[in-house]
Amino acid sequence: MKAKLPKKLWLMLVAIYATLRISLLNIYKVYLGSGYDRAYGDRIFRWYANTLCDSVRMRRTVNDPYNLKLEPGKPYMVMCNHRSLYDIPVSVASLPGSLRFLTKQALRRVPIWGKALDCGEFVFIDRSDLEKAKQSLAEARKVMKSGVLLWVAAEGTRSAEGKLGPFKKGGFITAIEAGATIIPVGIQGTEKVMPPRKWDFYLDQEVSFSIGATVDASVYTLEQRDELIEVVRASIAELTGETA
Repeated sequence: MKAKLPKKLWLMLVAIYATLRISLLNIYKVYLGSGYDRAYGDRIFRWYANTLCDSVRMRRTVNDPYNLKLEPGKPYMVMCNHRSLYDIPVSVASLPGSLRFLTKQALRRVPIWGKALDCGEFVFIDRSDLEKAKQSLAEARKVMKSGVLLWVAAEGTRSAEGKLGPFKKGGFITAIEAGATIIPVGIQGTEKVMPPRKWDFYLDQEVSFSIGATVDASVYTLEQRDELIEVVRASIAELTGETA
């Protein structure tokens, strides 16, 4: 059911409130409180994710046939298809551990929100500058090795057609160099909650979050990155029902 204008405005206000709240809490904790605390960051980020999902009355199903278990001290990267702005909150609400995401440099310039992301162990990447992109990927390796699950949109952006697009190589290079374990994830239905590049909301939608078998990127060399991409892509395609 498409949200009518009053409900749409309410949903936008909820999103603004939730975003502003966690941003100010993060900034306060770092600059005026006791300093950044990852467990605290996890709690408020999960509250934020659940608030957004619940506000649209999302009916979410998590499928974990391989019974994902995270090993302490092991670097992990979540590779996900990207259909909607709701993919991130759904991922945070559905996965265990400390989830942060690799995001575009432009968000760093957003007032308050950009500073909060900076304080909260999120990693920015500037794909327009090769050297800065390399520095960002080095930071991504460091964050993963410290115990953060790094969420990466394998396609680099939201799919306008709702189908898997070409995968970007940067995240896979980082996974290989960090010796990370990739967690393939397939999300279905978020594009029905909020279609890409639109500001329409649809209530009571079914969303499926499927976790695939992990892939050990450490057994691949940089020269084999295309092989790794194909393995992960095949997994996500199966999870989203896009196999031939």
